[in-house]
Amino acid sequence: MNEIFGWLWVLVGFLSGLALGLGFHREDWLGGYGSLRRRMVRLGHVSLVALGALNVLYAHTATRLVLPPALASVASAALIVGAVTMPACCGLMAWRPGFRPLFAIPIVSLVLGAVLVIAGLATS
Repeated sequence: MNEIFGWLWVLVGFLSGLALGLGFHREDWLGGYGSLRRRMVRLGHVSLVALGALNVLYAHTATRLVLPPALASVASAALIVGAVTMPACCGLMAWRPGFRPLFAIPIVSLVLGAVLVIAGLATS
């Protein structure tokens, strides 16, 4: 599941980059180069590709993990939840900076997934 999701997320990242690329050349686009809104949109776009690739990497690593099946499922789900919620949080924060506390959701998810993967590899 992570491999298919990951490649889909990479594709979504490429397509969002195409859409964003239509406006990036304008100096004042989304408030200018250094604006919070523009930085958050760029971070969201990059997180699509990076976290999609992380899920593909997990799919290729999962067979080597020494974890109970339930914990392997938690790691898988945590990486997907983190990949979905990170660009969503970036978009929400670009829209309204008050959404910043929501970043705890993708961060906790991704940290949980990474800790489980490390634990599963360390015991192999």
